Amino acid sequence: MKLLTANRLTDGRVIYLGEADAVVEAIDAARPLDAAAAEAALALAQSRPDVFVNPYLIEVEGRAPSGRDRLRESIRSIGPSVGHSLDFAARNETA
Repeated sequence: MKLLTANRLTDGRVIYLGEADAVVEAIDAARPLDAAAAEAALALAQSRPDVFVNPYLIEVEGRAPSGRDRLRESIRSIGPSVGHSLDFAARNETA
């Protein structure tokens, strides 16, 4: 299975494609896609440059990144890891 991920144009945050083609920030809310649906989702995201910056597909097992980029995608799914962005991650953990 695959997930579609990108960065959001307005603030650079990591986003995923969720149910009903909604933009979601949590990897747990992302919609798993089979091969055909993944290609269609990628085409959809590429047609929306006002939202999705550099959309691409990642391999997942369940909703956990797998394959050669699993470490990078695991880090991206947690959120920003530098500067004041650490405050953002802490606020999301307590919510």
